Amino acid sequence: MPDYGHDLRFGVFVTPTSAAPLRAVELAVDADRAGLDLVTVQDHPYQPKLLDAWTLMSFIAARTDAITVSGNVTNLPLRPPAVLARSAAALDLLSGGRLEMALGSGGFFDAIVAMGGPRRTPGEARRALSEAIDVMRELWDTSTRSGVHFQGEFYTVDGAKRGPAPARPIPISVGAYGPRMLALIGTKCDGWVPSLSYLPNGVADLAEMNARIDDAAAEAGRDPKDVRRILNLGGTFDDDRDGLLAGPPESWTSDLAMLAVEHGISDFVFATDDADTIARIGAEVAPATRETVAVTRG
Repeated sequence: MPDYGHDLRFGVFVTPTSAAPLRAVELAVDADRAGLDLVTVQDHPYQPKLLDAWTLMSFIAARTDAITVSGNVTNLPLRPPAVLARSAAALDLLSGGRLEMALGSGGFFDAIVAMGGPRRTPGEARRALSEAIDVMRELWDTSTRSGVHFQGEFYTVDGAKRGPAPARPIPISVGAYGPRMLALIGTKCDGWVPSLSYLPNGVADLAEMNARIDDAAAEAGRDPKDVRRILNLGGTFDDDRDGLLAGPPESWTSDLAMLAVEHGISDFVFATDDADTIARIGAEVAPATRETVAVTRG
């Protein structure tokens, strides 16, 4: 199932540098004005060179009108899921339903431990992430008046009150690459967030990883289309084509259409801190890619 038929979305991955704290906000405003769909920021609470992601996302949401905000990806080991659920619901309500949740199980555990967080093996990190998703969804579910009771290996919630409910069900995506994590994504997540630069064989790795997600989704009784594929990637505009996403806007359109219809990517999140690049993606690349993919599907 190379094409999952999702509407295409375009976004940016801006650098939340603390040395120029308003720069990321200004770029988010540029992305909003350019008509892009997503603005995302990395979440490394142990890194003083970067702004706190949740504070920054709240500021961005207040300064923008339509664009969705998300961590890319939120550092779960340093953010207890019950508290994270409350924070997410609050920001979603304040922004009119413009928050998405993307989780990471933790990749820099020396730094996490230095901040008072836990050290986890890959297996422990996976199981903790699975529990966290359950805790967050339980707290968002206000269809019953009973408290949340969850006893897990890593997280315990015993009688916590539910709510507030977010403005709409907040989708939860996960950034991961290992076979068991991909299976977890297929079993219970709303999206997968890989970075193209982290794939050893580049685009060629997407087929196998998608298949692992799809198989797990089918085994769990889900439709593989329930999982959006959200790709972090980069690109450079130039007069002549020089490889994937390196060249004029029409070559970007061709490359992105290929990723959509052959590899199921629905969300393209570009790592850029350049306002001109953001404007060109919104004005030239996004509409042309949507049109090309619509024609191909039609």
